[in-house]
Amino acid sequence: MDLGLKGKSAIICAASQGLGRACAMALAREGADVVINGRTEETLEATAADIRREAPGVAVTTVVGDVTDPAVRAALVAAAPRADILVNNNGGPPPGDFRDWDRDTWIKALDANLLTAVELIRLTVDGMAERGYGRIVNITSSSVRVPIPVIGLSSAARSGLTGFVLGLVPSLSGKGVTINNLLPGPFDTNRLRHSKAITMHLTKNHVAGRVGDPEELGATCAFLCGRYAGYITGQNIQMDGGLYPGNF
Repeated sequence: MDLGLKGKSAIICAASQGLGRACAMALAREGADVVINGRTEETLEATAADIRREAPGVAVTTVVGDVTDPAVRAALVAAAPRADILVNNNGGPPPGDFRDWDRDTWIKALDANLLTAVELIRLTVDGMAERGYGRIVNITSSSVRVPIPVIGLSSAARSGLTGFVLGLVPSLSGKGVTINNLLPGPFDTNRLRHSKAITMHLTKNHVAGRVGDPEELGATCAFLCGRYAGYITGQNIQMDGGLYPGNF
């Protein structure tokens, strides 16, 4: 299936590893030029080299730094001034007990998982609308639907992002711009492997008998960014192997 992404320009945040890396790789394999971001230069450049090997015909640009930094966001947009695709992604705050979270901790979480994404949308969406094509995919969490107390900082911030972006949909859907959220459950990433608290909460219900492969989410992201997904917008797409127990 040709998703019509050849020559498109994509910004993918937090793409040096995990789910962001999988999205960048999937988009590049479909022919999109990618601007990828990560905090650690060595890891980011290694990912860029892997993408170039897998998709030798595309342009791969790296922007090192924390995407919560306004200068890093400006560099991302400068590297893709006519961005067709924006994949918002960022690591979640550490787990813990809400009794221990002071105001500064909450503000840091909101900045990382809500305000940064909103600002990148603000910087890119009008250009997408003017050109008549845009795809915004926000990688949030299955905890948006089923909050998990131990990662309450993440659940609250990402729920706020969900509410905000869905309010944008009516004004953009007629201009060729879609906004969707991917809600991953347990995936085989460093965050899951290295946090016992998160692992216990996310894997206690073995419905699928496994955790997700990041490539599965990357492929879904690429589809949502392609030409066949123009009628899919304002959706929270759950990817959790059947853990979510509800109908809606």
